[in-house]
Amino acid sequence: MSGEGCPCGSGKGFDLCCEPYLAGKALPETAEALMRSRYSAYVRQLIPYLKETLWPKYQPSFDAQGTARWAAESHWTGLNVLATDKGGPADRDGTVLFEAKYLSGGKLHVHRELSRFRKKSGRWYYVEAVPE
Repeated sequence: MSGEGCPCGSGKGFDLCCEPYLAGKALPETAEALMRSRYSAYVRQLIPYLKETLWPKYQPSFDAQGTARWAAESHWTGLNVLATDKGGPADRDGTVLFEAKYLSGGKLHVHRELSRFRKKSGRWYYVEAVPE
């Protein structure tokens, strides 16, 4: 996999971008890095990563089967990060506005979301989608 472009669209190789997070070898230092790694997890269908990076309170109700089905039935075609607010290494919370494009049922869809992230015990988690 070395040298392969990262699905998150960062322009870096997968091995130097999201792979260490997805493999459990490192933790994302920013909310944006976590959001990008979660997108890559959808592309690679790494559903356990999506659950473990979800805010702990929401993990018990995570629909792994439904998420796996959606990830498998979708052909992910690109990610655009439109804006970030806070979410840096020294912050405890932040938001990332993004658009993820995917093909499903023969149609191109755009999932636009303002995601809220929080840090707990030095680790970033996805909390929820919030109104723009």
